[in-house]
Amino acid sequence: MAKNSSIEWTDHTFNPWWGCAKVSPACRHCYAEAWAKRVGQDVWGGTAARRFFGEEHWKEPIKWNEEANQEGKRRRVFCASMADVFEDRRDLNPEREKLWGLIAETSSLDWLLLTKRPGGVGEIVPWKNDWPKNVWLGTTVENQLWANKRLPLLLKYPAAKRFLSCEPLLGAIDLSPWTLKSKSDLFAIDWVIAGGESGHHSRPMLPGWARTLRDQCSRQNIPFHFKQWGHWAPTKKTDNPDAVQPFWDEVEKIDTPMQPIGKKKAGRFLDGVTWDGVPQMA
Repeated sequence: MAKNSSIEWTDHTFNPWWGCAKVSPACRHCYAEAWAKRVGQDVWGGTAARRFFGEEHWKEPIKWNEEANQEGKRRRVFCASMADVFEDRRDLNPEREKLWGLIAETSSLDWLLLTKRPGGVGEIVPWKNDWPKNVWLGTTVENQLWANKRLPLLLKYPAAKRFLSCEPLLGAIDLSPWTLKSKSDLFAIDWVIAGGESGHHSRPMLPGWARTLRDQCSRQNIPFHFKQWGHWAPTKKTDNPDAVQPFWDEVEKIDTPMQPIGKKKAGRFLDGVTWDGVPQMA
C-alpha cells in the first residue's frame, strides 16, 4: 500500500491482500511475485495461502478520502498491485466484501480495479448493471491474442471507465475491432496505458508497438499514457555496442536496435514526448 504511489498513472495503491497465480504470458516475470518473495512472503500460485491485513490497513483509504474531500480533488486508487481482485478463490470472498463496502464509503476516490480475469467479474461484483460511479475496471492486454480474449469480456461492463493496461506490451495490438465498429452490446475503451517490462530477464517492447497504440488512441480520442520503456530501450548510439541487439519490428518493417539499460535510464519519453493521458474523473 502506498499513499503517494510511485506508479505514474495513479495517486495511491491499495492491496486488500497479497498473492496471485499466473494466467498468461504477461505474468512470466511478475514484479509482484518477485517483490513478495524478496520480503519473505510465499503467496504465489493457485494453492498458496494469501496474505491478509488488519483493520489499520483498511482504514488508510478512509483517510485518503477525507483528504480528497478537504482538497476538493478526486484521487485515483490502484487496487490491487500485489493481487487480482477477481481471482477465483472462495477464501477471498470476505476480503472482497470488505472492499465493496470500502469503495462505497470513499466516494471521492476513483477505484481502479485491474484484472487479468475479466471473465469472472460479473459473478463476483455485487453491482450487476448498477455500478458505482467511482469504479474503473481494467484488464491487461499484452498482445493481440489476449486483446481478442479479454476485451469483449471487459467492455460488456457498465463501469464508470474501462481501461487497458498494455504492460508489459509484448506485441502489436489492433484496437479497431472495438473502436471503429458500432457494437451496441459493448461499451467504449476509455483509457490505454502502455509500457515495457522491467527487470534483467525482461522482454523488449518495440517502438512500433507503442506508436501504433498511441496513434490509434489519438485518432479515437482515447487518453493514452506511456508509462515506461522498461529494461530495454531503442538506441542509436552506445558506448557498449556488444549490448545492442536488433529486433524485427513488424509494424515499422525495420530491425530496431535495442539496448538493456534499465528502467530508470530508459525513461518514459516516446518520440520525445511524455504521454500522460488520463480520463476525466467523475
